[in-house]
Amino acid sequence: MPQSAPLPDVSFSHMGMYVYDIALMEDFYSRVLGFMVTDRGEADTPHGVVRFVFLSRDPREHHQIVLATGRPESLAFNVINQISFRVPDMAALRYFHSALSGERVSEMAPVTHGNAISIYFRDPEGNRVELFCDTPWYCAQPCREPFDFRKSNEEILAWTEQLARALPGFKPRETWMAELSAKMERRMHS
Repeated sequence: MPQSAPLPDVSFSHMGMYVYDIALMEDFYSRVLGFMVTDRGEADTPHGVVRFVFLSRDPREHHQIVLATGRPESLAFNVINQISFRVPDMAALRYFHSALSGERVSEMAPVTHGNAISIYFRDPEGNRVELFCDTPWYCAQPCREPFDFRKSNEEILAWTEQLARALPGFKPRETWMAELSAKMERRMHS
C-alpha cells in the first residue's frame, strides 16, 4: 500500500457464532436481549447444510448477530472471549440485571472498568456476554472491580469515579476521545 494513500474507513457491523441449539439461542437473544429476527435460512457449505438466524436491533444493520448451526460438541475451549453490547445508562443495566436473574445464564458479575459499568454473564451456551454503559471518564485498562446493585446509581457512579481517578491516565472521556480521534486521523494520513 502506498504511504500517501489514506486508509479507507472501516466500522464494525456484525458478528456470527456457531451454536449447538439454534432455537434456544434465538429465543434468548430475541426474548431477553430484544434482538429481532431479520432473516433465516440454510446454505450448503463444505461442512454440510448450515442453518442461520440473523438478528438485529438496528434498522441500519440487516444483522448484528448471526447464529449458525454446527458448533462442535467436543470443543475443549470457547474461543469467544466476550460479546459486548452498549446500553444507554444504569437504568438499562438494572433492567437487564433483573431480567437475567430468571434466565439460563451463569457467572453473572456486575463490575466497573472505570470507563464503563458492566454486567458480564454466560449465555445459555456458555458464551461470555457483556452489557455495559459508558461513564464520563477514561482510565487505563484493564480495570475490573465488582460492585453491588443494592447501591444506588449515584453511589455506584461516585465510587466508579473515585476508582477511575486513582488509576493511571485518568481524564474526562471527551478528552480521551478527542486525543484518540487525532491519533487515528494522523495514522489514516501517514
